[in-house]
Amino acid sequence: MADKPIIICTRGSALALAQANFIAGQCRAAFPEFNFELQIIKTTGDKLQKASMAKTDPSLPKGLFTKELEVALLNGEADLAVHSLKDLPTELPTGLILAATPKREDVRDVMIYRATGSAGRGFPPHLTVNDLPQGATIATSSTRRKQSLLALRPDLNIEEIRGNVATRMQKVADKPEIDGTILALAGMTRLNFKINSDGTIQGESVPAGMLATVLSLNEMLPCVGQGAIGIETRANDERIAKICAKLNHPDTFQAVTAERAFLRGMGGGCQSPVGAHAVIAGDRISLKAISFRDEKVKRGEAIRSAAEAAQLGQHIADELK
Repeated sequence: MADKPIIICTRGSALALAQANFIAGQCRAAFPEFNFELQIIKTTGDKLQKASMAKTDPSLPKGLFTKELEVALLNGEADLAVHSLKDLPTELPTGLILAATPKREDVRDVMIYRATGSAGRGFPPHLTVNDLPQGATIATSSTRRKQSLLALRPDLNIEEIRGNVATRMQKVADKPEIDGTILALAGMTRLNFKINSDGTIQGESVPAGMLATVLSLNEMLPCVGQGAIGIETRANDERIAKICAKLNHPDTFQAVTAERAFLRGMGGGCQSPVGAHAVIAGDRISLKAISFRDEKVKRGEAIRSAAEAAQLGQHIADELK
């Protein structure tokens, strides 16, 4: 039996807790001789609920949703930090590493909207971005999603929105001036929401009359690391390294390595107007990326050996800068 519990730290949002509990369950199954405990930590991003996330504000600190968890790791108050990988900066504090990424969920985005007959303007099932009426209003706090939508439909009106998955769905239901919003499919899946074949959404507290359409990767490339959980630990902690080796999914780790190298090469953070998606096939890795920097749409795509994941990301960043 371990001398002291292994502390897994996490944010306190519903999604963060779902992810942390998933990791804790994996840990307990693989290492029943250890005692794993969760520690909830409030981050700067949690405290800045009214701050704009739709643009890179230089006054906002880096690591909005990660810094306090990293401090706990460095101070020895926690042993593993569980993050939505898309929130984890590409440059980590000295002494910390991205130690593992479990198998990734679906990376695609989802458009949420009201059904025909609901309060306000409603739409039929399987609505696409191109089906939206002229000047429709879509709410998103992501610069990548905003620019992706405007690249497809320059006439759309984009408004900012904050809140968790359930809150955003409720805002679409309650506010007729908002026609829809965009969410990550992975987040919905981890919170036990399911999109049925008829476009309806199944899950707890889903507002009446809500529909969803999963967007193709041709319509919207995901942000770097979307759909992946990142486990951050202290470097050179052998006991925790053995645990992370059991949690890690090698193909996911290689894919996000390429994506994060691309983001690092672009010099951006999690709110940078870029998207990327890497796929492993055998011993090869392919990476598609898009940049909306300076209001210009630039796309890149390349394939390399999977062992060159980081070099691939940097190569495409050099092409798109």
